[in-house]
Amino acid sequence: MTNLTIIDTGCANLSSVKFAFDRLGIQAEISRDLDKIKSADKLLLPGVGTAAAAMKILHDRNLIETIQNVTQPILGICLGMQLMTEFSSEGNVPTLNLMQGNTQPLPNTGLPLPHMGWNKVHYEQDHPLFAGIEQDSHFYFVHSYAVLPNKHTIATCDYGVPFSAALQHSNFYGVQFHPERSGKAGSQLLRNFMENI
Repeated sequence: MTNLTIIDTGCANLSSVKFAFDRLGIQAEISRDLDKIKSADKLLLPGVGTAAAAMKILHDRNLIETIQNVTQPILGICLGMQLMTEFSSEGNVPTLNLMQGNTQPLPNTGLPLPHMGWNKVHYEQDHPLFAGIEQDSHFYFVHSYAVLPNKHTIATCDYGVPFSAALQHSNFYGVQFHPERSGKAGSQLLRNFMENI
């Protein structure tokens, strides 16, 4: 059985992420134990709140170097995805630098901020993370910062401007939306991460 560890980033959505896997019949353990993280088959990096606060927690828990050196697939969710890039202007902090890109405020185009609720995601054809998910399916978002599309973008969403809904670079995957709150499409994406990646 695939051993899944949800990295304990001390943020509020850890249990809802775990419950999403419970519903799929997949056992997940929330842990900050470095050995457990290193030996897991798959990892999840959830995040809610500000980049500066999250980086401080990762630093205080000695997790930064461990995350930077993992070789197994790891999925960042929401802020967890943003932390995978080089820099966040939310607090002007260097982030994990696992792939190119930086996080900036969503431009004010007259739409309400934060971007909150269901929105369409357009993904790169035949990407295994989106297998079995209808193109332009709706996923649930809550964010006011985003990574603009770059060479690692595998899915986009539009909220006044296009932004990265999902990123990938080697074994590092990230989604800006909350799959654990995105109904059937979100469940399928989590299953794909466990079975196809």
